[in-house]
Order: sequence, then C-alpha cells, then structure tokens
Amino acid sequence: MSAYPSFTMGGLCVIGGITGYVRTRSIPSLVAGVGVGALYLYSADNIRKGANNGLEGALGASALLLLSSLPRVTKGPIPLLLTVTSAASAFYYGNVIYKVGA
Repeated sequence: MSAYPSFTMGGLCVIGGITGYVRTRSIPSLVAGVGVGALYLYSADNIRKGANNGLEGALGASALLLLSSLPRVTKGPIPLLLTVTSAASAFYYGNVIYKVGA
C-alpha cells in the first residue's frame, strides 16, 4: 500500500484551495481545499508510518472530495479533474482496504 496517491492529492488540494482563494477571494475554496488536503496529508503520513486509520482517512477524503465536486462536474475543467482524480483515489484506497480485510 502506497501513500503516494494521498500525498499527491493532499498537495494538489492545498494548492488548489489557496489558488482558488487568491483568484476569487473564495473563503469556501480555501477552507475546503486546505481541509481536505490536510486530511489527505495526515492519512498519507499514517499510511507511511503504518499507523491506524491511514487508509480509511484517505478513502474518506476521496469520498468527501468526490461528493463535493460531482454536482459541479459540468461547470468546467477543474471540477471535472477533481471528480476524476477523487474517484480514482477512492477506487484505489477502496481496493486496498478490501484486499487487506479479505
């Protein structure tokens, strides 16, 4: 099991939240991006260390990002990219959790 997808998603979410705030002064973009990014990064650190709940946290962050971006999927390339990458991350970590539990 790899923490790299979670590290990548976390970094992208934090950068995206900050960028959204700088471009449009959107506080929700900042809070959501940094919040979900922090959850991804915390989960990645737990996965790397072999600590508890790292995989579940990464799956939860992916589900949260997917559910928040899915209603806006037709609004442009950024929501589409968020939807696709969060779905891929959710699929990856869901499969890892399923295989570990089986």
